[in-house]
Amino acid sequence: MLRHLSIRDFVIVATLDIEFDSGFTVFSGETGAGKSILIDALALTLGARGDASVVRTGQPRADITAEFSTHEQVTRWLEEHALSQDGDLVMLRRVIDSGGRSRAFINGTPATLTQLREVGEMLVDIHGQHAHQLLMRPDAQRELFDTHAGLLDTANTVNRAWRTWRDAQHAVDEAQSRDRELQLERERLAWQLSEFDKLAPQTGEWEEVSAEHHRLSHSASLIDGVQAALGALSESDEAMISQLGAIISKLRGLADIDPALNDVLAALEPAEIQLQEASYSLSHYAQRLELDPDRLAQVEKRMEQLHSTARKFRLQPETLPEEHEARRRQLAELDAAADLDALNAAAEKARNAYDKEAKTLSKARAKAAKALSKAVTEGMQELSMAGGSFDVALVPLSEGGANGLEQIEFRVAGHAGVALRPLAKVASGGELARISLALAVIASTASPTPTLIFDEVDTGIGGGVAEVVGRLLHQLGRDRQVLCVTHLPQVAARGDQHFQVAKASDDAGGTVSSVTPLDKSKRIEEVARMLGGLEITATTRKHAKEMLAA
Repeated sequence: MLRHLSIRDFVIVATLDIEFDSGFTVFSGETGAGKSILIDALALTLGARGDASVVRTGQPRADITAEFSTHEQVTRWLEEHALSQDGDLVMLRRVIDSGGRSRAFINGTPATLTQLREVGEMLVDIHGQHAHQLLMRPDAQRELFDTHAGLLDTANTVNRAWRTWRDAQHAVDEAQSRDRELQLERERLAWQLSEFDKLAPQTGEWEEVSAEHHRLSHSASLIDGVQAALGALSESDEAMISQLGAIISKLRGLADIDPALNDVLAALEPAEIQLQEASYSLSHYAQRLELDPDRLAQVEKRMEQLHSTARKFRLQPETLPEEHEARRRQLAELDAAADLDALNAAAEKARNAYDKEAKTLSKARAKAAKALSKAVTEGMQELSMAGGSFDVALVPLSEGGANGLEQIEFRVAGHAGVALRPLAKVASGGELARISLALAVIASTASPTPTLIFDEVDTGIGGGVAEVVGRLLHQLGRDRQVLCVTHLPQVAARGDQHFQVAKASDDAGGTVSSVTPLDKSKRIEEVARMLGGLEITATTRKHAKEMLAA
């Protein structure tokens, strides 16, 4: 549950720290005092969108922190995302500066808005003051119903299956409409591939052939140069190796006379060995070196084939092997795309998978629709709609859609003997508010979320109905933490805790909002104000005492 809320420089709130308890907590105050601003601030810590307009005028940033008690599901999520800390508390923080930049934190660690929303959905469920207006929209009715029935995951599975089926069918339609175009493209690729197949270029072949051609075309120069080098080194009468050997032999004799010559010998002897090794290598190379005009002709022919094909396709010769493989892959993909039988089979398989998932969803919806219809009908009797009834209609679609095989339609009869008709067409403002409240309370009962917030959901009702609403919310507070922003004294009198929201002028002439916890005597004054307006009389105080005592 929500334990603590800290707000700094948010809209008209300068500084605010509120401690919360379990049970049913109410917030009341004059219109415009900032009651719903508190809910908006909390919503930011739960991942709602915010911009620079939420920063109090003249301040650099708005800073909101909410502290909650965790439960098993939240603890597991925090551990999975490496955001857990010691103890059973989780702290959500949101900072928005005057430039509109936003930062989010979970337990002091930077987090994304998506992460805030994920953990927030496990902690708080907010029913806004415009919820009854949203009920006019078919998509809102479907989402509320699937949420209450616990079918959101199943509905998402159906949505994914539908998209897969539509994509597969689109591939069929695309192949059929482009059949002639695909055939021409296939013929072009098939011809190109046949040219590459005849050439059969190998990886690295162009570099190897170029090097061999260069060597063969200069064979005569290589032979002449190698023979001249061999002659100078070892095969002529004045060969370098022979002369160096004679010099070394003579110096060895002289070194016996003067050992100082040993340093000269140490430098010359390795040189003699290196010259001999060079001579052996040249001799070995010369044995393999020969003029081969036939091989040179073969290499020149291959080079011309590679170069000609590269020129034909406007490519570099060294890229031919990669382009060969690319043409083969493209043709295979085109063949697969043009295989209408395979595409139709894939589309049929996807359609069957969708039908299976959608029928499972429809069966679950039919069961849940009966239960919700009965529960809301019973709630309507308590909310002064005696004889009225509510029904969740599953209207079949001619062809399944992204949200299943049926459309969810809320239907209502406001009085006994009146036929059920779509909610958006027959419900008055007051009836719509009461039905919305009944749905909110029933949906909350089925939800595992520990903290429930009702932001002026009692708009449009009063009198005896307001007393029933207060009793329902108080009962709900026995099992959950319930926070309610209200303008009805009948609801406020039912609270276990009561906060008054007020606004005043600050030293700079601006407007600031404050929140004050009320004791017994102050609650009497506030409930009396809610009953009688600006002028509080002894009668209204007496009535307020009676309501609080009840």
